[in-house]
Amino acid sequence: MANAMLHQTVGTLQLHGSSGIHFQGGNNSVRLVPKGFKVEVGFCKRGICSSGEKKFSVIQASASQTSVFDPVLSPSNNGTHESLKKSNEAALILIRHGESLWNEKNLFTGCVDVPLTKKGVEEAIEAGKRISNIPVDMIFTSALIRAQMTAMLAMTQHRRKKVPIIMHNENEQARVWSQIHSEDTIKQSIPVIAAWQLNERMYGELQGLNKQETADRFGKEKVHEWRRSYDIPPPNGESLEMCAERAVAYFKDEIEPQLLSGKNVMIAAHGNSLRSIIMYLDKLTSQEVISLELSTGIPMLYIFKEGKFIRRGSPIAPTEAGVYAYTR
Repeated sequence: MANAMLHQTVGTLQLHGSSGIHFQGGNNSVRLVPKGFKVEVGFCKRGICSSGEKKFSVIQASASQTSVFDPVLSPSNNGTHESLKKSNEAALILIRHGESLWNEKNLFTGCVDVPLTKKGVEEAIEAGKRISNIPVDMIFTSALIRAQMTAMLAMTQHRRKKVPIIMHNENEQARVWSQIHSEDTIKQSIPVIAAWQLNERMYGELQGLNKQETADRFGKEKVHEWRRSYDIPPPNGESLEMCAERAVAYFKDEIEPQLLSGKNVMIAAHGNSLRSIIMYLDKLTSQEVISLELSTGIPMLYIFKEGKFIRRGSPIAPTEAGVYAYTR
């Protein structure tokens, strides 16, 4: 069972566009900076400032009982701060959103922003149950409501009962108005970053069309080519290759550095953006990735250790033994 996470005193929480997430409270401050995500923590006491490393506790999760370590901060007897055993593992959870209203109607959705169905809500909650024992420090979603709903609903099942909070950095007013001024509330919060780069691939002129009617009109082979080829886009839309360029670049620039710093990350996104990320994680070829199927609402777990991604989940089938992060 996980030990309670130990935190230094914090106050307000802000997201500053290009400068990252900033925690400020009393004499302590933490800034997470994009493009490398260097973590800077300052500690001041009686006018003397020193730096330290933020560390938390140990938790075990998943069917394979993989340990995921978060650092733990501990002050030494002489007043300086030294870190305990350094973390070298982090969890990465991938969840494709639950069924949407246009999935139900068999329509091409792409980047059109439609919500979940009742079944999709249930899928998101079930996904949350499966990952409820895996630590989550940060959440990344697409800019689309079906992915954000999935992330939020999944976290209602988490054993730590922390609250996911979407960070707003559209303008200075949004940043100021969304500040949190309670230390205890910040400790029980998880920042959620929404990024358009994680959106579903844009289906161009197919968006809103019925899939069967489109196949009848253009031919099954042509529609299959648009949907399943790697580098052939639908009319005025994106190919999987184009979707992968933005999704993988964002993962490398913004998410992977968080894993390197020991953060446990959840990504709630879409079939094609997650397929693109899995292609990068598992080093799949363009032919292998087009046959990769991801079920809605089924979480996949990777362990990031010593610079490598170790897959603990599988997109093959939800019944495959020991591959998903089931809760006992």
